[in-house]
Amino acid sequence: MSKLNLYTAQGEKAGDVEIADAVLVMDRGEQAVHDAVVAHRNNVRAGTHKTKKRDEVSGGGIKPFKQKGTGRARAGSIRSPIWRGGGVVFGPQPRDYSQQLNKRVAKLAFARAMSERITEGAVIVVERFAPAQPKTRLVTELLKKLGVKQGALLINEAADRNLTLAVRNLAKIEVVPASDANTYQVLRYRQIVVSKAALEKLEQRMKNLGRRTA
Repeated sequence: MSKLNLYTAQGEKAGDVEIADAVLVMDRGEQAVHDAVVAHRNNVRAGTHKTKKRDEVSGGGIKPFKQKGTGRARAGSIRSPIWRGGGVVFGPQPRDYSQQLNKRVAKLAFARAMSERITEGAVIVVERFAPAQPKTRLVTELLKKLGVKQGALLINEAADRNLTLAVRNLAKIEVVPASDANTYQVLRYRQIVVSKAALEKLEQRMKNLGRRTA
């Protein structure tokens, strides 16, 4: 049984929240976490890198100088790869880096990553995020009371316009609905601040992994 500190929307201590050991996944999933992070980072790559090959460099239609009598090595085109400004041999070309991850592997990776953050005490629970107005000051004051000094991931039970607008000017602070949180986000930030309702949704995502029995 793991216990997480529970705070009010004003940042005051309101008790503890218990997480059943059956929800936590610590006995497997390391490779799944690695695969999920690699897939996520590959999926955000543009893949638009490009260098010109020999046949794509402009010019070079005539021989740059005569074959003999100059004392120089013979050359047939300024587009040669050994010339400055010539084509590039085996240079990068546009490609698609996207990877598809098995749903079961993705679920296991998220459960393992979230379990590690809970176990190491990096998760803080608030009763709810309730900014009355989309003001950065309101969120800043709450995070200060919670002891969040560096980057943090805020997980809400659903998308909230006021909360989204309030954090968009804060560096290293990201807000995401519980249904959209992924393994990379969970591991990227030093601390995770989650609403109580969102934590229940996260627990549901971590359950029913089809554990094997000997």
